[in-house]
Amino acid sequence: MLKKPVFAVVLVLGLCVLSSAQQDKSKRPSPPAQAQCKFSDGKTITVDYSSPRMKGRKIFGGLVPYGEVWRTGANDATTFVTTANVSIEGKDVPAGSYTIFTIPEQDKWTLIVNKQTGEWGVPYKYEANELARLPMQASKTSFPVENFTISFNQSGSACTLQMSWENTQASVQVSEKK
Repeated sequence: MLKKPVFAVVLVLGLCVLSSAQQDKSKRPSPPAQAQCKFSDGKTITVDYSSPRMKGRKIFGGLVPYGEVWRTGANDATTFVTTANVSIEGKDVPAGSYTIFTIPEQDKWTLIVNKQTGEWGVPYKYEANELARLPMQASKTSFPVENFTISFNQSGSACTLQMSWENTQASVQVSEKK
């Protein structure tokens, strides 16, 4: 008689552990990552994204098609949160929370800053909420980049936002507006 309740308890505990492990984003094949730019006045830009791995695959022009909106990472859409008013390629971006997407091409990329937040990465259906589409410089990396990486290279009151993966790096300058 006692076996059925014990089995039920063990089953429920097992399902809870499995559910908890599935919710732990650090265990995903594309784990969470973060990049941050800190300005001299203490204001910041923080980018949260999921970092997929190359794993021998053809990335740009393959897994990530040229000319199509890409979630810029994996899993949830990539967030861009700035506590400063900034300018990207001459376009004002007020302090706030945004989602960023990109359109990769062989020789140039486009950065999309979107006011819609909290969505899964694809399919992209948020054109009505776009704040801006901005040009990015694209170049070849000197060595293959296994993990998709977003980083900032800081210089004074500006940061260069860089995205690197496979053999490509795309970048755009972000300046704090005073």
